[in-house]
Amino acid sequence: MDLNSQVKEKFNKLRLRIQDLEQMAREQDRESEGLAIQAETESHRRQMQSNQTAWRKSNLACKLAIDNTEKDELLHRGENQSIRQRKATKESLVETSSNITESLMSVSRMMSEQVKQTEDTIGTLVTSSRTVQETNEEFKNMTGTIHLGRKLILKYNRRELTDKLLIFLAFALFFATVLYILKKRLFPFI
Repeated sequence: MDLNSQVKEKFNKLRLRIQDLEQMAREQDRESEGLAIQAETESHRRQMQSNQTAWRKSNLACKLAIDNTEKDELLHRGENQSIRQRKATKESLVETSSNITESLMSVSRMMSEQVKQTEDTIGTLVTSSRTVQETNEEFKNMTGTIHLGRKLILKYNRRELTDKLLIFLAFALFFATVLYILKKRLFPFI
């Protein structure tokens, strides 16, 4: 596999990871988390496009330099000095190409690390979001229990008031009955 296809494959992988991040941003429950992930995704996309542009420019520069070198070689083919220059030029082009390849690979590694770091950040956000949702559910359950307790306390207070009223009426009836009996026994003429 040549270097161009390796770099293209890495760019395709990064493109897929960026799409995964966009999907994750759309799936977030909280808008602020979604916007944060979307901003991070956009930053990665811009960096990837910048790296692609730099890679293409360096590729074109290498091809132009090789073409120019080959043209010069064709024009000055008969001269010994041209052969030495050609060897020196090829060596410098190989070295330049090697340097560009190394810089592209380091850019690719940096992008890969950034994507990994973003994935870790998103994982942390998802975990904290889940924790917040669980806490919210617990709070809702506690609120329901508190409301139920309040209803029960109000019901018992009404029941207590009803019981007091019934006891008062029973005592009133009892005293009225006792007074009636006393009146009939002690004062039969009234």
